[in-house]
Amino acid sequence: MFEDDLPEDADEPEAVDLRLELEAERIAEALVFASAGPVSETYIADRLLRGIDVHAVMLRLKDAYALRGVNLVQVADHWAFRTAADLSFVIRSDETEVRKLSRAALEVLSIIAYHQPVTRAEIEDIRGIQTSKGTLDVLMEAGWVRFRGRRRTPGRPVTFGTTKDFLDHFGLEELRDLPGMDELKGAGLLAGRVPSGFQIPLPMNDDALTEDEDPLTQLDLEELGLLTPQGEEAE
Repeated sequence: MFEDDLPEDADEPEAVDLRLELEAERIAEALVFASAGPVSETYIADRLLRGIDVHAVMLRLKDAYALRGVNLVQVADHWAFRTAADLSFVIRSDETEVRKLSRAALEVLSIIAYHQPVTRAEIEDIRGIQTSKGTLDVLMEAGWVRFRGRRRTPGRPVTFGTTKDFLDHFGLEELRDLPGMDELKGAGLLAGRVPSGFQIPLPMNDDALTEDEDPLTQLDLEELGLLTPQGEEAE
């Protein structure tokens, strides 16, 4: 990891700056390529010279790979290499696929994505029917849904939200890239006629807790099965 600041004096500043930018791109490219999952800009910045604009570096790399067989894609503030969308049909994978989601699971996932942070009771209120624990378990095992915090209401119910893996799996840079009403209609996912006043909510992009949420404590994590009583992460 480099610890020196960018050089202030040089015989040929422009040449030096170009060399540093190219070297930064090479390092960032190598870090993302070597990682099994999306890499955060913070992680990359810690391994570059101070003063380098990491986001600008990643955008240049994204442009460089735009027409290649693999593309550099942004997932929130993380980056990953993915097969170009138009070539996915030629890629054969022997990996075990995530099981197909039931209609109930798809409904719950959609509600969480658009309405997060949302409690189980709020999910059931929107769906109009009870939601089984198994449905939520399937979404959490897939890595697409997570516990966020606890609502500051009687009973302090747990709130749910989506994960970066959800964004990555569905090819979204951020939650606001979720399809709106016109796109859902165009894809045939909404009937031609919808109730008067029906609106698709604009998903929040901030992972930070809202004013009516409290962070999960160690006791909460133990209760939810995310930590053992000794404080270690559950497998």
